[in-house]
Amino acid sequence: MRLTVLGSAASYADARRACAGYLIEAGGTSLMLDCGNGALANLGVLADPVALDAVFISHEHPDHFADLYALQAALRYAPAGPAPALPLFLPPGLAERLTCLLTEHGREEWAAAFMVRELVDGRTERVGALTVTPWLVDHTERTFALVVRQDDATLCYTADTALGEPARAAARGADVLLAEATLPEEYAGRAAHMTPAQAGDLADSAGARTLVLTHLWPTIDRAVAADEAQSRFSGRVIVAEELMTIDVESHGSG
Repeated sequence: MRLTVLGSAASYADARRACAGYLIEAGGTSLMLDCGNGALANLGVLADPVALDAVFISHEHPDHFADLYALQAALRYAPAGPAPALPLFLPPGLAERLTCLLTEHGREEWAAAFMVRELVDGRTERVGALTVTPWLVDHTERTFALVVRQDDATLCYTADTALGEPARAAARGADVLLAEATLPEEYAGRAAHMTPAQAGDLADSAGARTLVLTHLWPTIDRAVAADEAQSRFSGRVIVAEELMTIDVESHGSG
């Protein structure tokens, strides 16, 4: 299984970055986890968006879904003709809120572009060679961590969350932990997000081999963030960068 970072910034994207978006590929299957502003353009560097097998959105903040409107256009107005409806997994109620921005014609186009399915806490979805299990975590809105598996290899994407038992339950046993690290250490506890050190704590308790820090506030010093995470976690720490790829292998792979 391979992870490619499409967007690593929190809330708004600084220069040459994008907001939340991650491409997961394995066994001929490709999924996108979140589709924040700018992420679709980075996907286009690597693949045709029309070739995706599904998209999963973790929660209803725009930096995690804003490019869905652009993806709709890609699906419906492709030069070769409209693509088949793409499975789109969303938190309950988000589809209705997203389509409130559209005209009646736009809502018809949305319905033709996407096969909308609601995420259910703990219910595993299979898409080709991959399974995805949503776990409710602690954030300001209903938010799901997304645990992706191919055979014995496991990736946990925390989405946006405070450190706590829900995040620990989702991350437990992950080979690669893709963890938000939004807050500078001096802001710890001021919002329902983690600091880099807290992400390190989470990786340590999960037994992960690799921690990937993402969803970083644009003004945060990424080198310092890596050091702070490493102070709490003895495994490999990577700071997410756009278009970076990371192999996800099980603990038993070496």
